[in-house]
Amino acid sequence: MSRKVLVLGEVRDGVLRNISLEAIAAGKTVAEGGEVVGVLLGENVSDRANELIQYGADRVVIVENEKLKSYTSDAFSQAFLEVAEVEKPEGVIMGHTALGKDLSPKLASKLKSGLVSDAVNVEELGGNIVFTRPIYSGKAFEKKIITDGIIFATIRSNNIPALTKDESRTGVVTSVDVDIKDLRTVIKEIVRKTKEGIDLSEAKVVVAGGRGVKSEEGFKTLKELADLLGGAVGASRGACDADYCDYSLQIGQTGKVVTPDLYVACGISGAIQHLAGMSNSKIIVAINKDPEATIFNVADYGIVGDLFEVVPLLIEEFSAVKQ
Repeated sequence: MSRKVLVLGEVRDGVLRNISLEAIAAGKTVAEGGEVVGVLLGENVSDRANELIQYGADRVVIVENEKLKSYTSDAFSQAFLEVAEVEKPEGVIMGHTALGKDLSPKLASKLKSGLVSDAVNVEELGGNIVFTRPIYSGKAFEKKIITDGIIFATIRSNNIPALTKDESRTGVVTSVDVDIKDLRTVIKEIVRKTKEGIDLSEAKVVVAGGRGVKSEEGFKTLKELADLLGGAVGASRGACDADYCDYSLQIGQTGKVVTPDLYVACGISGAIQHLAGMSNSKIIVAINKDPEATIFNVADYGIVGDLFEVVPLLIEEFSAVKQ
């Protein structure tokens, strides 16, 4: 059964987020040969439309409005629902990001549809579109299908590979004017706590530190290793509570959930709350002085040793390999 699927493209600082490209790939599976329509909402986002098409979208609908400069659920929901009213999709896919987690339940309610959140896989099986999502903090997985109405889902970063970019692909790009009104929230200022660099939730490599890093100074060494590997720095809640780093770097049940190709845990004991945020990483390397640390139970590779000796050696070796 072919379907028309709307895929929300997220633009941050003028750049299309990787999760949007992965959402296009998921949308292709849900569409089953039907049409995948990218949706871009913002103030100046039209120059990102062709990128969505090159990664698999058949066409793109743009809503540009000064009230969409910064995300608010009121403004974005009004804009998206206006597009949905015209397009009448059978499916909606977006990233399970901070934006997606906030916007998707509101849209699902307005569209009178169910919602599968945080999917890590989507496939066609026996005539149904089947979503796989983690439950119990990643200890188990469940499969879900939507039996009636719009197929609506959010997908987790770094789990569904984006399609190969095809610069020869072309598609129609249209603009829609939406009268956004009655906003209950106005963004006056955005203060960023994180430094410029790779988005932690989308990073392919994450170097994370725990209480064993001992200080803010200790995180500078982890940052050096992360930069060398083209990755991002993360932290356990214990490290954040100790003021070694900002809470924006926290990974775990009450922080960010990451699924990088490589996760390097430095001085992290492996509390269940932290494991909930990283245990589905493809390869986990643990560095800890305590051979009985819980983190070794989930690690693919373990190094028993002082991270202040091991990490500089890793930096030295990786630097030599990259030369």
